[in-house]
Amino acid sequence: MAHQRAQSTSEALKGPHTVSLKVLRLSRPSLATQYPLPDASPSTPLHIPPEAALAYPSTTSSPLDHSTISPLLKLPESFGSAYVGETFSCTLCANNELLASDNTRAVSGVRITADIQTPSKPAGAGLELQGASGEDDADESGSEELAPGQTLQKILRHELREEGNHILAVTVRYTETVLTGGGGEGQGAASGRVRTFRKLYQFVAQPLLSVRTKAGELPGKGRGWARYALEAQLENLGERAVVLETVSVNPRSPFKSTSLNWDASPPGEEVGPSPIINPRDVFQVAFFLEQQGGLAGDDENAAKLRSGDRRLILGQLSIQWRSAMGDRGTLSTGWLTGRQR
Repeated sequence: MAHQRAQSTSEALKGPHTVSLKVLRLSRPSLATQYPLPDASPSTPLHIPPEAALAYPSTTSSPLDHSTISPLLKLPESFGSAYVGETFSCTLCANNELLASDNTRAVSGVRITADIQTPSKPAGAGLELQGASGEDDADESGSEELAPGQTLQKILRHELREEGNHILAVTVRYTETVLTGGGGEGQGAASGRVRTFRKLYQFVAQPLLSVRTKAGELPGKGRGWARYALEAQLENLGERAVVLETVSVNPRSPFKSTSLNWDASPPGEEVGPSPIINPRDVFQVAFFLEQQGGLAGDDENAAKLRSGDRRLILGQLSIQWRSAMGDRGTLSTGWLTGRQR
C-alpha cells in the first residue's frame, strides 16, 4: 500500500535511473466481513445458494456462517489513516531495473536514507532504518553490488506525536558503472558515477482520541491538605474500535493519584475487563488526587502560591490502547492543573 506521493526530484539531464524506489506502508491485516444470506424456506425460495455470500465458504455449517465476521484475513486496500500516538511503519525498496541480459552496466553501493518533516520540525531529521528482517541497519558502507532484478529493502518506523501534514523524504544513492568487454572473464569497468535522487511522500496524521479534562477541589480538606477529583472524557475520533489498556495519572509532587475506574479493585480480586471504545463513542474516567505533604520551598506549586496563582499542577494523564488487530498506541496530555479555593 503506497504512500501518497507529493513530488519527486531526479537527475533528468543525466538520463533515466537504473534504480527505482517503491515505498509501501506496513500495516496489519483485518478480518474480512461477509453478508450471509438467510436460509431458504418453502415460503421464501432462493435461487442463490447461501454459501455464495460467505467470505470463507465451506461444505460444513459453522456458527460463523451467520456472522458478519469471518476467519479470513484481508489486506488493506488503500493507504488508510495515520493516527497520532501510533507507530507509522513502511518499507523502502530500491530496485535494480537492469535486465539480467544487460552486461554493459552494474549497480553497486546502493544506500537509502530517510527523514520525516513534521509541522514542528519542517527541516526533518534523519531516521534509523532496519533491514528487511527487522534487524538494525549496521551496514554503513552499502558497498554490495545489487544484481539486476534484485531489491534492497529497509524498514522505517516512526512514532507519530503531532497531528497535521507529514512529509516522508527518501534519498537513494548508488554507483552506476559502465562495463567493457561484453561480459565474461575479460570484462572490466570503464567508468563509474555516483547518482542520487530524492522522492517526497505526504500523509496526514489525525487524532485518534480526543481528551477533555476537568479538575475540581473536593470539600473538606483531609489533614489540612488539598484533595481533587480529576475527570476525563475520551472520545474515539477514528474509524475503528480501540481497547483501553491503561489510563493513569502521573502525579506531580506532592500529590498521590488513585484510580476510580475499571482497574480499581480490592486486593485479591480480578481487575475488570478492559473497556472497548467504538468510533464516536465517549468513555469517562475519574481519579482521586490527594496532597501527601507540604509544598517544598523550591517546588513549582509553592512558587505559584507565592505569586498569587491558586492553580496547582496535579499531573499528566497517560493513555495506552490497542486496536482490534493489536496495534499499540500511547498518548500523554500536558500538565493538568486544579484551582485551589
